[in-house]
Amino acid sequence: MTASHAPRPGDARAQGPTVADALQQDSRSVPEALLEQCYAFLGDEDLPVERYISREFFQREIEYLWPNAWQWACREEHVPDAGDSYVYDIGPYSVLIARMEDGSVKAFLNVCTHRGTRLVDAEGCTYTQGLTCPFHGWSWHLDGSVRNIPGQWDFPHTVGDSHRLADVRCERWGGFIFINLDPEARPLEDYLGVMKEHFQQFPLEQRRIRAHVQKLLPANWKTAQEAFMEAYHNFETHDSPHGANAQYDVFSEYVSRFIHTIGSYSTAALSDYPGDKWRKPPMTEQEILAGLSMDDRELGAGETARQVAAQALREQFREQLGVDLDHCSDSLMLDSIEYHLFPNMFFFPGIMIPMVYRFRPNGDDIDSCIFDVLVLEPLPEGADHPEPPEPTQLGIEQSYTEAPELGWLAPVYDEDTGNLDLLTRGLKTSRKGVTLGNYQEARIRRVHLTLEQFMARGKAFR
Repeated sequence: MTASHAPRPGDARAQGPTVADALQQDSRSVPEALLEQCYAFLGDEDLPVERYISREFFQREIEYLWPNAWQWACREEHVPDAGDSYVYDIGPYSVLIARMEDGSVKAFLNVCTHRGTRLVDAEGCTYTQGLTCPFHGWSWHLDGSVRNIPGQWDFPHTVGDSHRLADVRCERWGGFIFINLDPEARPLEDYLGVMKEHFQQFPLEQRRIRAHVQKLLPANWKTAQEAFMEAYHNFETHDSPHGANAQYDVFSEYVSRFIHTIGSYSTAALSDYPGDKWRKPPMTEQEILAGLSMDDRELGAGETARQVAAQALREQFREQLGVDLDHCSDSLMLDSIEYHLFPNMFFFPGIMIPMVYRFRPNGDDIDSCIFDVLVLEPLPEGADHPEPPEPTQLGIEQSYTEAPELGWLAPVYDEDTGNLDLLTRGLKTSRKGVTLGNYQEARIRRVHLTLEQFMARGKAFR
């Protein structure tokens, strides 16, 4: 092959049908957002292993990344009424979000402006008509203005708003409340990019939190989240033939996506992954349907497993929740559609796979992180959001099966996170960097390129 005809880096793809091919067989109109494709080669250099194991690099993230990046702190239903508040912690920083009397939401540093005491100890929901420091009794109204300073005679220098609670940037999107500790950061809308347009087709504000599980994982926050950014691991980790033809899109510095079709099986793609266990006769549509555990009936002429499974889900949600999903495409009903918003947030618009993820440092420990999983369930038209469940908290050694609210997802998460301890220990032994695939792991590289921008300039998103 001559140099002029050599494939360019990043152009190679798995054999067999693509995601676009699968979507063309959909029984419903597919949302335009799912038909978009956006990929560009981002390089093939190894990532320095120090990014995962270095205390110095971790401290630079604390200084330059977390105070300057937009992050969702909670859902709107965590603070439904005036006086409701929520404490969100990220690294050493703590933010208090509160609902005002006029229905607006404000956020403040969770810190006394007298001597710096943390005002509300535990993360999560609380209720208050004001805030009082447990040390000396300074207090503030819900809007952050000073209410009372004991012994005011000794503080003539606290005048006007000089000691109101420090405001934190706070914006709302998709039923989520986001914060940014940088007062000069650009608006969240700029950060969201295509997500604002795409998610108009699958609005997350019309969903409720069915389950919230919070687990400690034995890995750096980047190591942990990267285990969820590609389907390449499906073959070994999940012992599954699905995922070879997943589609990967990088829309901007901050937003990427994969689409992993469920019930779409390609023997051609499996030839790219040698091994006796994949040298099997092609699965029939009937076998694929049985594997989806959606419906045990016999397929009719011309019916596909995806079409039948998607319809079974529509009927299930109509009966159980009173939600009409007849307009939803097979892809939206079944597929793993995962958007990543830098630095640590995942949003799934699907129905069968409807999660939201967040990965945070666990205090100052570089080798562990907090993994939040929210399962979002569609709400019937006009229904109010019910009170959200308290998070089920799991330690490093606990199994996800100890959170029964996760259902069939629990053993999958055990598989997803089961290699993290080995990965953490292996990275500390490694003599080389981390090698990434040009296509299947491009989203990971995009995160690191954007991370470099934050680390180099500090306040990168301005």
